[in-house]
Amino acid sequence: MGKLYVVSTPIGNLKDITLRALEVLQSVNFIACEDTRRTSILLNHYKIEGKKLLSYYEPKESVQVPKIVKLLEKEDVALVTDAGTPSISDPGYKLIRACIEKGIPVEVIPGPSAVIAALVGSGLPTDRFTFVGFLPKKGLNSFLEELRAYKDSTIIAFESPNRLIKSLEAIREVYGDNTTVCVARELTKVHEEYIRGRVVEVLEELNKRGEIKGEVVILWHLVED
Repeated sequence: MGKLYVVSTPIGNLKDITLRALEVLQSVNFIACEDTRRTSILLNHYKIEGKKLLSYYEPKESVQVPKIVKLLEKEDVALVTDAGTPSISDPGYKLIRACIEKGIPVEVIPGPSAVIAALVGSGLPTDRFTFVGFLPKKGLNSFLEELRAYKDSTIIAFESPNRLIKSLEAIREVYGDNTTVCVARELTKVHEEYIRGRVVEVLEELNKRGEIKGEVVILWHLVED
């Protein structure tokens, strides 16, 4: 029986990969990946050749899981995502669960995570935090109201640059002008940036810029009244 290796990959800077991750990617014959083109860039950068890339993205999970599980009955497979750790707001959970149910060994190769990088660099409390994935497009204010239950916790959310202003305005509306927030943008890349302060101050800064580009993490801290 093979083993499923869950391999974390860089979130932006290709140098942010562990020796262990490279060792695993070199050793396996099959790599299940979210986007074969993105994974090919990483493999080419490190001169890892001769690998069979299997498409494994969200709409195809139900189709691909049985195929990959069958393959794992004979040999090892590495699972990667476009960036970061598989199954964290990316495909992976269903395959990992299926392997556990079938008794197939699962080994996690830890590494880069936008969630942890943003939290550490935010300057917000790190002793208690809640990751909520991507903020919902509908019912955002109601969703934020529900998060009031996580008092004294730093909340971490992913957001698209096109919706960043709207989401910050919702945070301001629900929690008030003085809510402490941090916007972490383009983590580990050339234009990495942390914008910290009260939500009104961060909104003022971002509204001056016009178009906002890059991958974004929003963090804010809820304090007991």
